[in-house]
Amino acid sequence: MQSQNRFFDDLSKVLNGLAGTVAGVGREAEAGARERAKEWFGGMDFVSREEFDAVKEMASTARAEADALKKRVDALEKASAPASAKAPAAKKPAARASAARKPAAKKAPPKAES
Repeated sequence: MQSQNRFFDDLSKVLNGLAGTVAGVGREAEAGARERAKEWFGGMDFVSREEFDAVKEMASTARAEADALKKRVDALEKASAPASAKAPAAKKPAARASAARKPAAKKAPPKAES
């Protein structure tokens, strides 16, 4: 015949409760550490992965548009190059002197002697 020992039943209940408490404390510590890490990284001006990917996509789109526009400009310049080669080159106006002239200093009128 098996005897029931209340001591071992109570001990197992206490240990189960302790295990649940320890697991809860661990989850709380992890959540607190995550929150502190978010605050720390937030203060360092890091961006999220989603923001980075969005800006990366915008940059690649802008780069593709710039390349397409460059090709168009090159084609237009090539098309207009023979016409501009026939026209005489216009003379550029002479460059102004870079040094600005200082106005002459005004002399004070002589004082009247009394």
